[in-house]
Amino acid sequence: MVEQMNTSKITCAMGTKKYNMSFTSGALLQRESLVILNIYMLLLDWKKVEKEILDKNILQARTQSTLKRIYGEIASRLIKLTKSELLILNDATSKDQGYILWLATCRKYKFIAEFAHEVVREKFLSLQDIVHFEDYDAFFNAKADWAPELDALSQSTQRKLRQILFRMLREANLLSSDNRIIPVMCSQHMDVFLKESNNFLFFPVQMANGWSR
Repeated sequence: MVEQMNTSKITCAMGTKKYNMSFTSGALLQRESLVILNIYMLLLDWKKVEKEILDKNILQARTQSTLKRIYGEIASRLIKLTKSELLILNDATSKDQGYILWLATCRKYKFIAEFAHEVVREKFLSLQDIVHFEDYDAFFNAKADWAPELDALSQSTQRKLRQILFRMLREANLLSSDNRIIPVMCSQHMDVFLKESNNFLFFPVQMANGWSR
């Protein structure tokens, strides 16, 4: 089954910038993200949150440069979520939190979003239950044909990026340890959440009544 979608919405959501491949600071970073979110819910000001995190080394990083890098990565993902989505994230179950953080990551990284939609979701809809490393390599090579910033990456960097992306998928509970696709099991509030703004396009989830196809 080939999924049809509103391409104008996807193009608008993804933007036209080159691929940002700077997702090497960590994988999903769920624990650290929730620590930062809890502070944000108290201060409601990202500049104050940053000062609190850096001054007190709340993430317990070994060096200040590592702390800044991890905080910057997490904050840049969380700001992709709306206020209502942050509230859901704060109160959600651990599994749902993983889903929401995956969505935030997709919103930041066009490459990851396209992989989620064009590879993981398409394989799920076509009843293929495993995502192979070869699927990633074929996807990467196809994108690199028209994205010089991808073509310029070394083989070692490409392997590291692949490793991190697969780790993110596992930590978001979307892939098993042997790379089998895990369908999203929606709670009631996540069912509503995934229907909004075509969020479901980045997840292995069956279509529900009234959803766009």
